[in-house]
Amino acid sequence: MDSTKQSTTTSPDGSSKNIFGLHFTKSYQSLPTVFYKPQLPTPVQSPSLVLFNVALGQLLGLNIDALQAKGCEYFAGNTIFVDAQQFSQAYAGHQFGHFNLLGDGRAVMLCEHLAPNQVLVDIQLKGSGRTPFSRSGDGRAALGPMLREYIMSEAMFALGVPTTRSLAVVATGESIYRDAKAPGAVLTRVAASHIRVGTFQYAAALQDISHLKALADYTITRHYPALLVEESPYIALLNAVLEKQATLIAKWMQLGFIHGVMNTDNMSIPGETIDYGPCAFMNRYHSDTVFSSIDKNGRYAFGNQPNIAQWNLTRFAESLLPLLDASQEKAIGIATSCFDAFPKLFFTSWLAGMREKFGLFNEEPEDAAFIESFLMYLQKHDLDYTNAFVALSTNATTIDAFVLSLLITHHENAALLKDNILNDIGFCAWFDALQARIKRQPQSEAMRIALMHRVNAKVIPRNHLVEEALSAAQVGDLSLVHQLLKVLATPYEPFAGDVMYTKVPSRSFDTQYKTFCGT
Repeated sequence: MDSTKQSTTTSPDGSSKNIFGLHFTKSYQSLPTVFYKPQLPTPVQSPSLVLFNVALGQLLGLNIDALQAKGCEYFAGNTIFVDAQQFSQAYAGHQFGHFNLLGDGRAVMLCEHLAPNQVLVDIQLKGSGRTPFSRSGDGRAALGPMLREYIMSEAMFALGVPTTRSLAVVATGESIYRDAKAPGAVLTRVAASHIRVGTFQYAAALQDISHLKALADYTITRHYPALLVEESPYIALLNAVLEKQATLIAKWMQLGFIHGVMNTDNMSIPGETIDYGPCAFMNRYHSDTVFSSIDKNGRYAFGNQPNIAQWNLTRFAESLLPLLDASQEKAIGIATSCFDAFPKLFFTSWLAGMREKFGLFNEEPEDAAFIESFLMYLQKHDLDYTNAFVALSTNATTIDAFVLSLLITHHENAALLKDNILNDIGFCAWFDALQARIKRQPQSEAMRIALMHRVNAKVIPRNHLVEEALSAAQVGDLSLVHQLLKVLATPYEPFAGDVMYTKVPSRSFDTQYKTFCGT
């Protein structure tokens, strides 16, 4: 392990800044040591830089030239920052409903970095070797899943969804074994923090209120400082996290995103999307869509995500009970009243976003039922979720025009699909009702179309395209990865590129497609 000290400057607060532009802090180490274990990454054989996120590096105020020239050894874990303390975090979690004590089994915190905008972020290595929390795992990661996280997290960022991001992917020059031999890799992940619902579950499991209070106080100070002046800051923290997650899950639902493994250890307290394992975007709309190979019973199906979010947040509320009130009975009452508000928080956020997707500025009492009817017709006719809203955004004022626009991206059974839609009396009536609904708002048609273009993505990371890019990358061809990333960087812009990026794959692909967690 090379720990050669880089040239640094020290700030009055004791933090230091090195030649890479990293401004080190050590705030997490202010917590009791039960929350982390000092841990160095395990060096790899022959690291090579596969991807480096220049835009993210610039946003973080980093020295791009220095990192591209010398950063590979750090991103691989072969060299460490001696002015930062590397560690792995402890946490717990309900995995598919079953409680376990967990922790970073293949991740090491490389450093905390204070960005120029004074926002503190975690920079973490994923796939960097065994830790005290690895259990029977090898602590390593394969190139495919790490590239998947890079692609998916950057796509989500471009779509405007709160998310962790990927700074770099490094190939290790080593092979790892899952179902088969695969090239190894390490991902450098950037997050607001890695504090999860599972972190609070871990604190509660310790049955030491001083540890729980320390974690809650640290979380409030770092992520919700406005709550410090609240009369009951821990109740305010619960409500703030509920609201963050309601907004986040609503955004997932509006875009057709399926997380795939919504365990409590994968629910971020800052409200970011985290851990892109068996995730995917839905093509043809169906509320029961599941792509995860490990979700045998559809617990984390697309349409079940709001319910699971509430279940997870109920576990968060349970963890906070000792801080909510000295009386357990009163604490339970407080927690219940808080998490019972989640369905309304989610629905309000979801409905507001869905109105925008239809170009609706005002509110009418029947809007929710009207939107649900549209989704029902999408499911009935096997229509693509993303492209259906793109078709609505084309100023299609007749069902014929809508179908014509939609079928451009449906290459399978297009003629039959057209006949089925045009002969669906209910769908045609719904479309006429949409035109009447539009006319009841004062905004111009141009304003409506502009709104729809701002919120309806033209491109998403289509599962078949992601798989093609990953397959090519694993044999050394990164061209498809770079092309896909370029397309996904501007999802709301008018798209005039190759139609392959908007085409719907065959139904047989969707039926057979499975995603994996990569561990």
